[in-house]
Amino acid sequence: MKFFIDTANLDQIREAQDLGILDGVTTNPSLMAKEGIKGDENVKNHYKAICDIVDGDVSAEVIATDYEGMIKEGEILAALHPQIVVKVPATRNGIKSIKYLSTKGIRTNCTLVFSVGQALLAAKAGATYVSPFIGRLDDTATDGIDLIYKIADMFSSYNFDTQLLAASVRHTMHIIQCVEAGADVATCPLDAILGLLNHPLTDIGLEKFLSDHKKLNS
Repeated sequence: MKFFIDTANLDQIREAQDLGILDGVTTNPSLMAKEGIKGDENVKNHYKAICDIVDGDVSAEVIATDYEGMIKEGEILAALHPQIVVKVPATRNGIKSIKYLSTKGIRTNCTLVFSVGQALLAAKAGATYVSPFIGRLDDTATDGIDLIYKIADMFSSYNFDTQLLAASVRHTMHIIQCVEAGADVATCPLDAILGLLNHPLTDIGLEKFLSDHKKLNS
């Protein structure tokens, strides 16, 4: 499974890249605002700065909600860097935009997916990725991981090339559940990824090894 980091924070992206396991980055307007990135040109430059750090795909989201606006923004974003994947919402205009952009060779990530039906339409339109938001579904007392299972089964049954990108991952257990459910990608906060390293037996074992080594050399 691929790991993307879900942030616009350059220091966190560098840290994940240095760990040697990073496959890409997802961002959105909320994450940009969190980092204080304002203005179209500053946002574009920030996307390019992210691409300079990582080797993989970087999702950049359109702001427009109308079809013509999505197309225009999508083409501008895709032209910024070869690693850019245009992030488009799972709306009627979004699906139309994904179809158009895919015919132009522009890769897309269909975001804000909350149902099998939305994932199906995005895949048929040619989306490179679909992003179900599992954490937000959990917030509404709906099983987000169950949706990952269902979409993974559908993509397998119909041989879609679209990759299943689990988004709104909140914690380390979500990552393990996404692995079990068959997600192609999980986009996560850095602390959730680092949480995979945590195990008390590792800490106990390392402490014992170091203690024994000290005894041998004392």
